[in-house]
Amino acid sequence: MDEVGRGALAGPVSVGVVVVTATTRSAPSGVRDSKLLTPSIRERLAPRVRRWAHGHGVGHASPEEIDTFGILAALRLAGLRALGACGLVPDVVILDGKHDWLTGRAAEEALFDLGPPPPWPDVPVPPVRTRIKADMACSSVAAASILAKVERDARMVELAGVHPHYGWAVNKGYAAPEHRAALLEHGPCELHRRSWRLMGEAPVAPRDPGRSEEADGAEFEVRADVGDDGPVKGKVS
Repeated sequence: MDEVGRGALAGPVSVGVVVVTATTRSAPSGVRDSKLLTPSIRERLAPRVRRWAHGHGVGHASPEEIDTFGILAALRLAGLRALGACGLVPDVVILDGKHDWLTGRAAEEALFDLGPPPPWPDVPVPPVRTRIKADMACSSVAAASILAKVERDARMVELAGVHPHYGWAVNKGYAAPEHRAALLEHGPCELHRRSWRLMGEAPVAPRDPGRSEEADGAEFEVRADVGDDGPVKGKVS
């Protein structure tokens, strides 16, 4: 399992899951961490990954959910939705990173100052093993990152047609210079993470249907480094 879009200023955070078994053959040639691949190669690999995997799914959490519940809870929401879309219950999840945001402890601790937790999807959560750089060492995690990246990128390209001035077709919602320049000129829209410091020192005020879309600010969210663990047996994602 791997996430994409955690550090973006706009759009969803997305989580991919790819399930393999002891009898699954080697991953398609070229599968590696999605960040190391060009968009065209990722798009060519995605259908091959889907055919290769025993099961797969991608889940998303919206900018509004990120603002309401925090990024850790949003990651858990997206991860549970990915497991639900997969339709299988793996024996264990290999999670890229050193923080286990899937089983709920970290996500729920992050909610202490944010109010009630979100309505978690009713999905069985397998045991989780975190692993540093799993997306570079484990083919199923790398494959999951490809599926999540391709699906999220496609969403951002589609949304760029609604808000063309932010350059999302190219920057996919990340803090590129042209994105920040557009935020200064136009302010944030409903698809920005308004609880973050988008341009300045203070977060944008909470979402309010009666409030105008004025620019305030979200700082680029830095992705945490990620823990190591030993090999696993059985059906994994």
